[in-house]
Amino acid sequence: MHLSIRYALGAVVLLSAAITLPSCSGGEKPLNIPAESGKSVYAAPKTAPEYWPTKAWRVKTPAQAGLNADSLKSLEDYAFARKTPEEARAGVRTDGLVIVRGGYLVYERYAGGYGPDTPHITWSVSKSFINALYGIAVKEGRVKVEDPAFKYYPALDRGKHRAITVDMLLRMSSGLYVNEDYEASPLKSTVIAMLYTKGRGDMAAYAASQDMEAEPGAKWEYASSTTNILSAMLRNILPAADYDSLPWKKLFDRIGMASAVWERDGAGTFVGSSYLHATPRDMAKFGFLYLNDGVWAGERLLPEGWVAYSTTVAPAYLNTPLSAEDRRDPAYGAQWWLNRSIPARNLPRALPDVPEDAFMCMGHWGQYIAVIPSLDMVVAYTGDNRDGEFNLNTLLKLVAAGAGMK
Repeated sequence: MHLSIRYALGAVVLLSAAITLPSCSGGEKPLNIPAESGKSVYAAPKTAPEYWPTKAWRVKTPAQAGLNADSLKSLEDYAFARKTPEEARAGVRTDGLVIVRGGYLVYERYAGGYGPDTPHITWSVSKSFINALYGIAVKEGRVKVEDPAFKYYPALDRGKHRAITVDMLLRMSSGLYVNEDYEASPLKSTVIAMLYTKGRGDMAAYAASQDMEAEPGAKWEYASSTTNILSAMLRNILPAADYDSLPWKKLFDRIGMASAVWERDGAGTFVGSSYLHATPRDMAKFGFLYLNDGVWAGERLLPEGWVAYSTTVAPAYLNTPLSAEDRRDPAYGAQWWLNRSIPARNLPRALPDVPEDAFMCMGHWGQYIAVIPSLDMVVAYTGDNRDGEFNLNTLLKLVAAGAGMK
């Protein structure tokens, strides 16, 4: 589905030895995509931040951060001019917007009853937090992305399911059957069944029970179910007593995400696909961690090369025939969306007015964290956008224009 609807609702880089990347195997004949199309364009900052916002963001005025006042006025008019009654729930409905540049909070505004201390459901933004937990597990030597997934989740120890790797789950290319439609196809939707009906007692078990619809690693298909398998796998990767505190001890507390709340399913597994809640200020801290290559306060939380891996176009994405709707969406990495053009497939940037090095978490009804390294910016956005009028390119175009991008 096109990102203005789908998310208003709901080749290889060199890495350290611990993060080897398997190639696409089996299935449809690979397309002849030049290796350059698959490489990450992420570049880490050349200098460390002046401070780390673990306790709180320091503030600069937009002018101090070099932001254009006229562009910010246009941004405000677009994001916050609610044109319909609240009960209509129509049009652009922004709940919160935070802009960080150069490590300083330079813009912040709220609506819809939200404020700086109010956590907001992030929906599929949650998936990128699972990416971070796997980065931490890789750094600690607990898992390798090339490991077979059944090693950590025995329900996958059968037939072709045995060929699914951790990497394939991270890159949405497991081959498991999925139907990610929401309102358009509720009776056939695996994501609706997983979150709300027969799968909600144990979402990972429901996801893993699906048959294979493609060879593992051969087909890219966006799948909330695979992220919940990843979340459940962490319970077996870690010592039994460590899972409950994992997100806080290893991530949230380290970067100062004091507002974070993460719901669980009936089996006690964190719902990695959908149910993390946080304030936009804290969402921006997560983006800041990735902007700075997984380093926080001088300490590497994510392994060297992990952000590059996460922002490398998934091999199966390069080798899967895409629907017209998917061709209009951003490219895909590992639980992160990428504003990449792929000329060999005639795929332009999904956000044409935003730098190509931008990468994003994106969630139902318009929840976003956008990291734009070339502008030294992180944008955190929450909303209640239900009718497709909100457009992420328009929002980030105005942000980028404020930062001087033509």
